[in-house]
Amino acid sequence: MRALLLHKQGQPLELAEIPVPEPAAGQLLIKTGACAVCRTDLHVCDGDLKDPVLPLVLGHEIVGRVEKLGSGAGRFKTGDRVGVPWLGWTCGECRYCQSNRENLCDHARFTGYQMDGGFAEYAVADQRFAFAIPEGFPDEQAAPLLCAGLIGYRSLVAAGTADRLGLYGFGAAAHIVAQVARHQGRRLFAFTREGDSDAQQFARDLGAEWAGASSESPPAELDAAIIFAPVGQLVPLALRATAPGGTVVCAGIHMSEIPAFPYDILWRERTIRSVANLTRRDGEEFLELAPKVPVRTHVISYPLEQANGALADLRQGRLRGAAVLVP
Repeated sequence: MRALLLHKQGQPLELAEIPVPEPAAGQLLIKTGACAVCRTDLHVCDGDLKDPVLPLVLGHEIVGRVEKLGSGAGRFKTGDRVGVPWLGWTCGECRYCQSNRENLCDHARFTGYQMDGGFAEYAVADQRFAFAIPEGFPDEQAAPLLCAGLIGYRSLVAAGTADRLGLYGFGAAAHIVAQVARHQGRRLFAFTREGDSDAQQFARDLGAEWAGASSESPPAELDAAIIFAPVGQLVPLALRATAPGGTVVCAGIHMSEIPAFPYDILWRERTIRSVANLTRRDGEEFLELAPKVPVRTHVISYPLEQANGALADLRQGRLRGAAVLVP
C-alpha cells in the first residue's frame, strides 16, 4: 500500500510502498476513505511531541470501511464504516481506567504516534477504540469529527455552562465547537491572529457575535474561554477577558511556555485547566449530537501524496476549516 512515513522529526514525510498490515486479535483492518490532518500531526512531525515510534504513519482522524477482522473482533463486520481517533489503546487496569478516566491511562497508546495511523491506504485499529460513523457525513466531512470534533467537544464540556464563550484560534476544532455552542444557545466570541480578517469573517459566518484579534478585549466579559491555538501567551489574555468564576480551558496537547502573569487576573476563583485526549464516552456522545446540530465541517481535500503540503498550509495558518487527505 501507499503510505506517508515519518523517518525523522523535523523532516518531510516520505511516500513509500509498504505491506498492508494484518489485524491482530481484537483489531480491525480498515481501508482508509479519508484522514484529516490535525495540529497534533504537525507537533509530532516538527518534534514538539517527543519520542514517537519511528518510522511512523501519522494521522488519527481516520474514516474508512472494515476490510478484515482480527481474531475475536466482533463489534463490527466487514463493510461497516468506522472512525478511528487519537486514543488508540488503553490498559483497562490502571487507576485511571478503573475510574472512567481512560484518557489519563498510564499505559495509553495513541494513533499516529505510538501506532501507525491513517496517512495510508489501510490502517489497523483496536476495535474497542473505533466508532460507528453516523449517516449524513461523507468520509471527508466525517474525518475532522474524530479529533477536532471530539477534543473540541470535551473542551466545551470542560467550559461548563458558560453563556458567553470565547474561542482562541479559529481553526478545525473551533469551527466545529462554534456550531455546537450556537446549537446550545451560547453567545460566541472568536479570537484570531492579528489582522486575519478571513478567519474573523469565517467565525461570524458560523454564529460569532464578535470576532477580533487575540490581543483585543471582547465587548462583554467571558464566562469561559477555550484556547485551541498552541500559544502560551494567550493564557493571560484569556484570563483578563474572563469574568470572576470563569474557566480558561487549554485544549491542545502541546503549548508554548505560558508567561508569568499577575495573580489578580486569576483571583476571584478563575480557573485554568487542560484537556487531555478523549474517552470513548466523549466519542459516543459527540457522534450522537453531531447530526442533531447538525455539524457541517468545512474541509480542504488533498491527495495522499500532498500530505506535506497540507501540513505546510496548517503550519502557516492558510486553512479555513480542516485539511483532509484522500487516498
